[in-house]
Amino acid sequence: MVIKVFLATSSGSTAIKKKQQDVVGFLEALKVDYTQLDIACNEQNRMWMRQNVPEEKKPSNGIPLPPQIFNEESYCGDYETFFDAKEDNAVFSFLGLPPPPGSKEVEQADPAHIVENGTHAEDSNTDEAPDDSIEVPVEERNGDAHKEEAEEEGEAGEEEEEEEAVDEEEAAADEDTEEVTEDTQAAAEEEQEEEELRSEVTKSRLHGFGLRTSRP
Repeated sequence: MVIKVFLATSSGSTAIKKKQQDVVGFLEALKVDYTQLDIACNEQNRMWMRQNVPEEKKPSNGIPLPPQIFNEESYCGDYETFFDAKEDNAVFSFLGLPPPPGSKEVEQADPAHIVENGTHAEDSNTDEAPDDSIEVPVEERNGDAHKEEAEEEGEAGEEEEEEEAVDEEEAAADEDTEEVTEDTQAAAEEEQEEEELRSEVTKSRLHGFGLRTSRP
C-alpha cells in the first residue's frame, strides 16, 4: 500500500505550505513510505485529486485544497483530519496502515482485543468460569444454607427476648415482695405501738382506781 500526498509545490499560500510541511515531516518521522504528487505542475494529478475526494469532504466551493491524503485509491483525509489523528495517536489508523510494534497506537489498542488475543484472556476466563475442583455444598448452591442460618438467628433472637421478659417479670416480683414486706413490718410496728399505748392506759386506770379504793 502506497500513501499518496497531493500537494502544491509552487503554492503562494503560506498556510498551505505550512500544512504540507507538517504532513510530510510527520510521515517521515514515523518512517511511513509515501509519494508526493504535485497538483501545481501536473494537471492530471489535480483532476484525479478533485474527483476522488468525497463530496461530503469538499469545501462549499467544491474545490479541495492541498494537502489531501490517500491510501492507494482510498481517501484518508485532509490536513485537519490528519492533525486530529496525530493528536489522538491514531495516524496509522487514519492512513489505513497497521501500527508498528511498540507504537502508542498499539498501547492504546482496543482493550477487548487485548483480552481476546493477549495474556489477559486467561484471567478473564478464570473470573467468568467457576472452578469445578472446589466442592461447594448443595445447600449453599441452592441458597438453603443461608436460609437455615437466617432461621437459626431468628430463633436465637426470640429466645433472648423471652429471657429478657422473664428477667423483667422476676425483677418486678421482687420489687412487689419488698413493698409487701415493708408494709407488713410497718403494720406490725403500728400494732405494737397501739398495744403499748393500751397497756399504759390500762395501767393508768388501774392506778387511779387503786387510789380511790384506799381512801377511808
